[in-house]
Amino acid sequence: MRRTPHSSPHLRVTSVLGLLATLLLSLGMTLAPRATAAPAADPVRVMPLGDSITGSPGCWRAVLWNRLTDSGYKDIDFVGTLPPQGCGQAHDGDNEGHGGELVTNVADQNLLPGRLASTRPDIVVMHFGTNDVWSSIAPDRILAAYTKLVAQMRASNPDMRILVAQLIPMNPSSCAACAQRVVDFNARIPGWARATGTDRSPVTVVDQWTGFSTAADTYDGVHPNASGDNKIAARWFPALAATLDAGVPQDPGDPGDPGEDPGACTARFRTASTWQGGYQGEVTVTNTSASAVSGWTATVVPANGARLTQLWNGTLGTAADGTATVRNAAWNGTLAPGASTTFGFVATAPATAGTPAATVTCTGTAPAG
Repeated sequence: MRRTPHSSPHLRVTSVLGLLATLLLSLGMTLAPRATAAPAADPVRVMPLGDSITGSPGCWRAVLWNRLTDSGYKDIDFVGTLPPQGCGQAHDGDNEGHGGELVTNVADQNLLPGRLASTRPDIVVMHFGTNDVWSSIAPDRILAAYTKLVAQMRASNPDMRILVAQLIPMNPSSCAACAQRVVDFNARIPGWARATGTDRSPVTVVDQWTGFSTAADTYDGVHPNASGDNKIAARWFPALAATLDAGVPQDPGDPGDPGEDPGACTARFRTASTWQGGYQGEVTVTNTSASAVSGWTATVVPANGARLTQLWNGTLGTAADGTATVRNAAWNGTLAPGASTTFGFVATAPATAGTPAATVTCTGTAPAG
């Protein structure tokens, strides 16, 4: 309720300050303004989006959060309209993982826009569709739901960064066909992502299927146990870290600070030769932006249990789950617009691995200044 002027102690203090200021001015003195700190940048808001694998309790989020913070990513905020559900370790547990939800229902009922408006994410980390696959919904319909959700994300934030999982395997006792349905659906996701991603709002595919065992990494053929949580977090980490390293605009259309925004970058894998127990692969990195990049980082997730063992034309780092992070060598980091460079590697693979395959992504670094 508004206070009346004669009852306001604030106004009485203001009057005294005004008289003091007048006196000081008459003496040639001024009141120095109080220094104020520059406003800090907002934390980057990350929305974990999905069903019970993400939210009930979705303890991979706790593992991922702590790995990020332990690696120096402090200025992040996991967001969602749902609260944390334990997991036995401190973490930012806000999420958008609704147990039992179908992504097709979320799209058909327009449930996402309200959730986005409440949380305003900069990055969405999405593992969504397990219940749809279990319900034998056609991949075309699931991908149409994905497309609608992406459009709603971009309506909320035109610069949205979107990480989409190839689903973890599923083999529940009540659904003999589910295992193959996941394989069939996952095979469609990379093509969908290529058609859906844009330079301003990229869609990055993260392979959560390869190397994940329903026998060892779930407690019921569907939901991850502690081992599964660790594997899921390990797969999200390099893709999310690369996105955070690249920087996200704080407001739609904000170009960011000089030297922090990356150039657009694509990576393409091919097999050079194969033999029993391994193969030689090549990855071509291309600068697809309108300006030069001063460096690049590629992530290689080899399929079917393969591991990179040797690499040339770059520097190699390998996570425990086999995910490889490749940074440019000193001489091939700078790429003009449209220019490409290639690095090669040797990988070992189980005898039953089949045709070599890998999911590859990359980020570029714009020159400073």
